[in-house]
This record gives sequence, structure tokens and C-alpha cells, in this order.
Amino acid sequence: MGSFISEIIFLIKSVWRNLKNAESEVLLFLVGIFLTIGTIAYNQIEGWSLLDSLYFSVATLTTVGYGDFAPITNIGKVFTIFYILIGIVLILGFVNSLIKQSIEDHHFKQMLRDASFYNELNKFK
Repeated sequence: MGSFISEIIFLIKSVWRNLKNAESEVLLFLVGIFLTIGTIAYNQIEGWSLLDSLYFSVATLTTVGYGDFAPITNIGKVFTIFYILIGIVLILGFVNSLIKQSIEDHHFKQMLRDASFYNELNKFK
């Protein structure tokens, strides 16, 4: 159980560290801009509050889609089609960047463990 917890902590630290990666920073910035665009657009097009608009934008881009809100106007529906297509690509790119960096960190950690093991083993020769 302790090993599992230490791996979870390592993963969280790795993700946090990788948020400072240039690729992740740019993608996070673009996701933030895109959520802002969606929030403002739904507020203006559908007449929803800013909180409801942000809620719908996040639920849509994370593909949760609770179904409690849905665009009613034709322009809102068309906007949503493009918003989903572009937004999911941005979200997946951001998540991919974090996962890729976390895997590389884990691989590096494993290499250090292996090197440490071999160094200890060589002491006995």
C-alpha cells in the first residue's frame, strides 16, 4: 500500500513539475483562452449567466456533458459544434503533454533505481 501511495505522490509531483514545461504552459494558456471564449460566447448567444456559461464550457470540453444545459439557438448549436471540435483537440493535447512528461519522469526514476541497484551489486564483486 505504501508503494502505491508513493507512486501517486510521485505522479502528482510530476504533473505539477511538468506544468512548468513550455509546451504544457502554452497548451494550458490556450485552454484557458478557449474556456474564456466559450464562456463569453454562451453568455452572449444563449443569455446564460457567466457561471452557467463557464460550467457548460468545462462540461463540454471535458466530454462530461451532463445534459442540464444545451444551446437552443441555431447560432449556439453551430458555435458548439466548432467549440467541441477545436476544444477537445486542445484538451487532449494538454493532457497528452502532461502524460508524456510524467511517463518520461517515471522512466527516469526507474533508470535511477536500476543504476542504484547495479552500483550496490557491484560493491559486492
